[in-house]
Amino acid sequence: MIYEVIVGDKAGGKPQRLELERKGSGWECRLDGQAIDVDAVIPRRDVLSLLVDGHAYEIKREQTATDLHMWVGSSRFAVELRDPRSLRSRQKAAGDEKGPKKIVAPMPGRVVRLLVGENAEVEAGQGIVVVEAMKMQNEIKSPKKGVVKKMMARVGAAVNPGDVLAIVE
Repeated sequence: MIYEVIVGDKAGGKPQRLELERKGSGWECRLDGQAIDVDAVIPRRDVLSLLVDGHAYEIKREQTATDLHMWVGSSRFAVELRDPRSLRSRQKAAGDEKGPKKIVAPMPGRVVRLLVGENAEVEAGQGIVVVEAMKMQNEIKSPKKGVVKKMMARVGAAVNPGDVLAIVE
């Protein structure tokens, strides 16, 4: 998995490339191409315990409707996390708002919450379904303003990348 991470002020933060690859029971991590020795455990929801090059860190996640922050000790950092695959698909879809749009699972996981029902009116960018992957909850959003014509997602169901969760017309 490859992510673009910006820590600090969104206008002044420098984007960094974070690459994660599953290796046995752990992860191989590279930040801007440099390998980093990381051991990670999630002891409870929204808390990540990291051992990075022999130094221990406890990171707490705080998410509001518009912002993501990480607490490391008593320091709070604004964080922006982008999945380039997701960004490309949103940019591609943004050019054509006509016709029905399929909302698909971007990663394997489990549906934990439905935020709207069938025939609900939604705005572009409004959350439709929440999928949990690797103990992180990901809100899947509508690519356009419209009506949820079909909801295929069911709470508790396992999903794979590309599975259709809902259709918005």
